[in-house]
Amino acid sequence: MKFKKVMSLALSAAMVAGCFASVASAEEDLTWKIGGIGPVTGAASAYGAAVMNAVQIAVDEINEAGGINGYQVEFNAQDDEHDAEKSVNAYNTLKDWGMQALIGTVTTAPCLAVAPLAADDNMFMITPSASAEDCISYGTNEFRMCFTDPAQGTASAQYIGENLDVTKVGVIYDSSDVYSSGIFATFQAEAANQDFEIVAYEAFTSDSKTDFSAQIQAMSDAGAELVFLPFYYNEASIVFTQADSMGYSPMWFGVDGMDGILSVEGFDTSLAEGVMLLTPFSADAEDELTQNFVATYTDLYGETPNQFAADGYDCMYAIKTALETTDLTPEADASTISDALQAAMQEITMDGLTGSGMTWDAEGEVSKSPKAVVIEDGVYVGL
Repeated sequence: MKFKKVMSLALSAAMVAGCFASVASAEEDLTWKIGGIGPVTGAASAYGAAVMNAVQIAVDEINEAGGINGYQVEFNAQDDEHDAEKSVNAYNTLKDWGMQALIGTVTTAPCLAVAPLAADDNMFMITPSASAEDCISYGTNEFRMCFTDPAQGTASAQYIGENLDVTKVGVIYDSSDVYSSGIFATFQAEAANQDFEIVAYEAFTSDSKTDFSAQIQAMSDAGAELVFLPFYYNEASIVFTQADSMGYSPMWFGVDGMDGILSVEGFDTSLAEGVMLLTPFSADAEDELTQNFVATYTDLYGETPNQFAADGYDCMYAIKTALETTDLTPEADASTISDALQAAMQEITMDGLTGSGMTWDAEGEVSKSPKAVVIEDGVYVGL
């Protein structure tokens, strides 16, 4: 009888110890689950791949430093190929995985498809680079790291007017794209306040973006000294190539969609020499944060990071900074985390790669100043 009692006590003790071990193991297995959506492959891959690479760098740094509120971070990146339907599928895949916050989507059209779903789910999302105003208009759960399209158009016109000695400006834009047409609209409005004239503006559409000879000829005939190109780098590479063959060489000025021009396969990058664009990030900046990031990114991926990489990196640190103002753990559900992050994002001030003293308002818009860069000797150089 005594033996049975001793054995019973021993078994009970073992079971209690096992329970404590299971609880401890479960706590150790808890992680913050951050999803990412963007074009890792396809025509816009220079944007999406850069974001996902940089977010992973940030996650690795955060985990090495002890995580967020004592818990490690998992990052799950999904490729949407810059396709709205595939982006929705990616979002659902991440929800099934247990995503608690989303970095994405990277480009505008997919973001417009995913944002309403995230709003319905009260899933916190911060887009690194989807710049159309409507991308974060569906709910208070949505924030942005990049400038809006209107801000880019206005800032570009101001920079040209205040810093460049030109009086005749031409514009080529994509009238079928909300990103491009939105930037053009505010550029045109602000140009009226500057000492230059828009002497010609020509549109193209998504089904006519391989031959720009008519638009280029219109710029040349109007005597445009500078041509503003508010669209993406793939189309820009065609414009530069065709303009060169036509003997037209104005000053070229782009926006953040131009970032990636140096990575276009088969493009003669010497044709982009002297191209200017507004961006929140310059890889040649001399501050320690930028230098360390550029060194790490270059070592891991064999290329200089673009502004999309910098935006993605800052998105992950914005989530970290905001979460650390709360006492939340990964046991909280996504909606609870979203509510806390929405409040915290309006309280934090953050220094990052793309700006110092960055803040966010109740609409999810970031406050920071743009920088101008020029391509010299095949690299971006701050102006």
